[in-house]
Amino acid sequence: METMELHRGRLIDHVQLVVRDLPASQAFYKAVFEALEVPLGGTGDGWFWYDELFVSSVDSEAAMGVTTGRHHLAFQARDKKMVEAFYQAALAAGARDNGGPGERPYHPGYYAAFVIDPDGNNIEAVYHGEARRSAPSVVITF
Repeated sequence: METMELHRGRLIDHVQLVVRDLPASQAFYKAVFEALEVPLGGTGDGWFWYDELFVSSVDSEAAMGVTTGRHHLAFQARDKKMVEAFYQAALAAGARDNGGPGERPYHPGYYAAFVIDPDGNNIEAVYHGEARRSAPSVVITF
C-alpha cells in the first residue's frame, strides 16, 4: 500500500468493519463520504478505507472469516447542511432511516442524523454546533 498522508488527532485511531457484501458497503460509504467531503483513502483486494474507517470483506486476510456485527459510528459534519446531505445520500444509497436530521438532547447544539447501513450498523453524522478548532486535523505524512 502506497501512501500518503493521514489526518489524525481525534479520539479514535481507526475502526474496522467486516461486512457481508463489500460492493454494497462500498456504494453506501462512497455516497455518505462524498456528502461529508471525506476522500477515499484506498482500496485493495477485499477492502477499502476512508480516513479512520477500514471496511473489509469476510474473506479478507484482516477479517479472519468473521463479520463484526452491529456497531454505532458517528462521523463529524462541518454544519447542519452537511448532516442533511449525509442523511439524503445514505438513504439514496440504500440505508434505512434510524432518526432524521435534527437536534438531540445530548448537549446544546447537538444536531445529528442516523441511518442503518447495509450490514445493520447504526451510522451517524453529527454537528456539535459553533466551535473553534485549533486545527482541522493533525497531518501525518509517510
